[in-house]
Amino acid sequence: MNTGLTSKEQCFERVGKLADEMIETYGKDFALGVLILTARFVAEGKSPGNTGQSAILATESQGGMVR
Repeated sequence: MNTGLTSKEQCFERVGKLADEMIETYGKDFALGVLILTARFVAEGKSPGNTGQSAILATESQGGMVR
């Protein structure tokens, strides 16, 4: 698919669509929180396979934020 957009522009479009879906389904506050936690995860330098403690904590019972 060649839409004339760069890969970075395509990435922004995908993130925007995902944000729109989250806002529609769960509301603006939820979407903003997810994006902020994701930014923190990236800023911490975590990689997908890294099992170290992160700002995002997901357990079977609930998700939460590590303090």
